[in-house]
Amino acid sequence: MKDIFERELAGEPTDMADPEFPKILKVLKNTQRLIHRLNTESLNDKQIEELMSEITGKPFNASNWIMLPFYTDFGRNISFGKSCFIGPCCIFMDRGGISIADGVWIAPRVCLTTTNHDFNPYKRQVTISKGIVIKERVWIGINVTVCPGVTIGENSIVEAGSVVTGDVPPNVIVGGVPAKIIKPLEF
Repeated sequence: MKDIFERELAGEPTDMADPEFPKILKVLKNTQRLIHRLNTESLNDKQIEELMSEITGKPFNASNWIMLPFYTDFGRNISFGKSCFIGPCCIFMDRGGISIADGVWIAPRVCLTTTNHDFNPYKRQVTISKGIVIKERVWIGINVTVCPGVTIGENSIVEAGSVVTGDVPPNVIVGGVPAKIIKPLEF
């Protein structure tokens, strides 16, 4: 039988009344403690790298540049490639998994959210998580929201202020609310 972490990553509904939910709460609380340290202490690059490795549970590559403050609710389900840039004030809600490939640029105030609540008002304590995948060399503009289950194809650009609710093919510029293809990239 799968544990609650495996069920959530598989997109199965997660009820806060589940007897295993305290395991998720424990990770959430620990991550908040680490995020507080990350955003309030005067840290050098090596210390930031070490703290990001602790938050994600994976080695944080020294070629990545993350500008603070940075926020995540869970942390353990984020994977970063190499040579990524993350602007300040980004929010990653990663219980469903966030995969960021090599060479991705994410501007300030971008929200990547993998978790939603049940639409039934009597079941709002139930969450449903779907992963976000950001492929190589994607550029996400300032103040963009990427919704659960979205994949953004390699080299694509998401214009500032957009809300991405569906998959983005490779080599295009998208924008708007909801984001739509503006034009193909030519290079």
